[in-house]
Amino acid sequence: MKGDHFLIRSLAFLAFATFLASAYDPSPLQDFCVALKDIKDGVFVNGKFCKDPKLANANDFFFSGLQNPRNTQNPVGSNVTAVNVDNLAGLNTLGISLARIDFAPNGLNPPHTHPCATEILLVAEGTLYVGFVTSNGDGNRLFTKVLNKGDVFVFPIGLIHFQLNVGHVNAVAFAGLSSQNPGVITIANAVFGSKPPINPDVLTKAFQVDNKVVDYLQKQFWYDNN
Repeated sequence: MKGDHFLIRSLAFLAFATFLASAYDPSPLQDFCVALKDIKDGVFVNGKFCKDPKLANANDFFFSGLQNPRNTQNPVGSNVTAVNVDNLAGLNTLGISLARIDFAPNGLNPPHTHPCATEILLVAEGTLYVGFVTSNGDGNRLFTKVLNKGDVFVFPIGLIHFQLNVGHVNAVAFAGLSSQNPGVITIANAVFGSKPPINPDVLTKAFQVDNKVVDYLQKQFWYDNN
């Protein structure tokens, strides 16, 4: 009888886990589904309109250029090169994507969130100070770590996180994300650089600052490093 109860509990857990998994990218309904920008030749819909599988070729699954450093001469000192379904059509429905992040000394990948993906970060060169903040229900706890070459860190789905180059030389990291199109919301850009602007009264009360501070922040140019 105990064995039966364990089996039932195990099956219930697996069913629940499967239900949770379905909240992320949809599972493929065929071997692959190469995304199409022009839907007139589309034959399936699964994430994006899909090319007829018989018309797919190797280039649909290929991307080149991540070996090249990107320009970090910008206000935040970092540059993100994303490889997702928008520039690698074969990723459609596969639930993964990739990014290269280049950092100048003291360069920052500002606090941001990926609403659709967990991120796993590998430091290829340099030293990074990284961290994430948990949700309100968990008390907004901050988890941080200094990463060196070869170190790996995970940022759970949806949580605000950041990476700062604390070394004296350029740094490079590669990130894997659990979505073909993870999305990104840079906190400062979204709050102070929205179009049209958020009513200053909202931000003054939310941040408990003088309206002159909000006015100043809303007039800044918020650089997008993606």
